[in-house]
Amino acid sequence: MDFELHRAELLAYCYRMLGSFHEAEDVVQETMLRAWRARDRYDPARASQRTWLYRIATNACLTALEGRARRPLPSGLGAPSVDPEAPLTPSLDVPWLEPFPDARNELETRVEMRLALVAAMQVLPARQRAVLLLREVLEFTAAEVAAQLGTTVAAVNSALQRARAALPDVGDVGEVAEPDDPRVRAVVDRYVRAFEAADVPGLVRLLADQAVLEMPPVPLWYRGSGDYGRFMDRVFRTRGTGWHVRRLGANGQPALAAYAPQPGGPHRLHTVQVLTVAGGRVTHNVVFADPRVLAAFDLPAVISADELPRVR
Repeated sequence: MDFELHRAELLAYCYRMLGSFHEAEDVVQETMLRAWRARDRYDPARASQRTWLYRIATNACLTALEGRARRPLPSGLGAPSVDPEAPLTPSLDVPWLEPFPDARNELETRVEMRLALVAAMQVLPARQRAVLLLREVLEFTAAEVAAQLGTTVAAVNSALQRARAALPDVGDVGEVAEPDDPRVRAVVDRYVRAFEAADVPGLVRLLADQAVLEMPPVPLWYRGSGDYGRFMDRVFRTRGTGWHVRRLGANGQPALAAYAPQPGGPHRLHTVQVLTVAGGRVTHNVVFADPRVLAAFDLPAVISADELPRVR
């Protein structure tokens, strides 16, 4: 029994259930341990190994979600801020949604990993979330899902119908181009050049009119290219210019690691930014500053002057 063949797929599933990359890793490890301990009781005549593992993983996820609040993004909690000078006070008591580093994902990029869609799924009750993922993303039959959840086919179909009706409108995520699309790369390249040059007008020209900027664990967020630009002006005014950016991937979207300049010292990792690009414009930027989130990307904490590119 080679459980490891299913680890990558299980990790993606548990992440979408839990909204946390770190929790998903822990639950998958627990799933593997439970499966190993129960291997003598596994009956291949009753279920495939994959179906059996998903039953264990689903139960582990549901247990982890018991009595716990959903993982939101700031835009899911209230109205946008209109004050670009508002205090950036983190809300550390909120279990914020986390990104999924593409470098940790052995699967091909999937639309279902988009950050906005994972955030939207968090509003669903845990069992509805499981039914939606198992039926529509992983394509298990209603009978298989009923067996995994210890319920009936009728209950599975009812939960799926309620999940579809309750899932908030997150737009057509299929319209969001893949990060290796040449048009997306061109937009991201221009964004990086403008960011490193502290060129706020250049950044604003790359934004959609209703672009969203949010920064968990800070609960405030901004909507509109004007407020986005005014906030970026504040960033460069208070944190200085001469930032360095490294390109990444997260949730099947382009992402950036931003290194802030330090007076007389090396550049220090400041944030990971996950971009949504559609229609040739940046429509959404989720900026993560939590050290635990940054650690998941295996990035150097500092970059010395010798490591910076000589030619831009």
